[in-house]
Amino acid sequence: MSTTDPQGPLLGPADIRELAAALGVRPTKQRGQNFVIDANTVRRIVRTAQVTPEDNVVEVGPGLGSLTLALLEAAAHVTAVEIDDVLAAALPTTIGARLPQKKDAFSLVHSDAMQVRELPGPAPTALVANLPYNVAVPVLLHMLDTFPTIERTLVMVQAEVADRLAAAPGSKVYGVPSVKANWYADVKRAGSIGRNVFWPAPNVDSGLVALVKRAEPVATTASKREVFAVVDAAFAQRRKTLRAALSGWAGSAAAAEAALVAAGVSPQARGEAITVEEFARIAENKQ
Repeated sequence: MSTTDPQGPLLGPADIRELAAALGVRPTKQRGQNFVIDANTVRRIVRTAQVTPEDNVVEVGPGLGSLTLALLEAAAHVTAVEIDDVLAAALPTTIGARLPQKKDAFSLVHSDAMQVRELPGPAPTALVANLPYNVAVPVLLHMLDTFPTIERTLVMVQAEVADRLAAAPGSKVYGVPSVKANWYADVKRAGSIGRNVFWPAPNVDSGLVALVKRAEPVATTASKREVFAVVDAAFAQRRKTLRAALSGWAGSAAAAEAALVAAGVSPQARGEAITVEEFARIAENKQ
């Protein structure tokens, strides 16, 4: 690596393939592994995430370390959560070889992200990740719920999932992920990522989603669990009116109607038209 190399310490296509070959790693569909091989893309992600030298970043699914290295260049501290035994074992070596001056600013948690309840080092202020497609939404919601110190999040997910997360009420793709993400944060699309920056290239496009923690939590006397129960019920039968869709949750159609009317929501409305605040009001009015 020469000092004039625009890639710097970051991993390029040849580095990724060389590392993977040395480790005997073949990206698996089962874990949704698609490694980013383009240094410009990971720098763009870090820029879009607005990572500063004050940030303590948590990254889920670092893989071979493409994004991890770019995050370490910009942040105070990076904690990576990796489930794969081989990748987790190799990551500290890659960091030490390519960014030796930042190796003490890096922590590794070898675990399934869905099982993580605490992180070493300073509390995370940002979550930045290329999330495996098959678990993107549950992992995102789990991390936001478990680590309330996270102020900003930028995740790369399948384009279709990005659209769903960022959808507003009334949109055809507005659903459970949209409402639950909005419980924690203001959510918006933050760009698109082509297929050719990955190895192997996926057969779908990817999108960036930016989440900024709500300045004020949703004002409600209902618990998160109670609100999410209404959301799940409303979208389990999304073609039905809320009066019908919520009848099981409320105990009867009449009880559902009473809760809806008390919440100021039309019993004839459908889940895809309702804001997170309205779902919270419905939860509050369950008898």
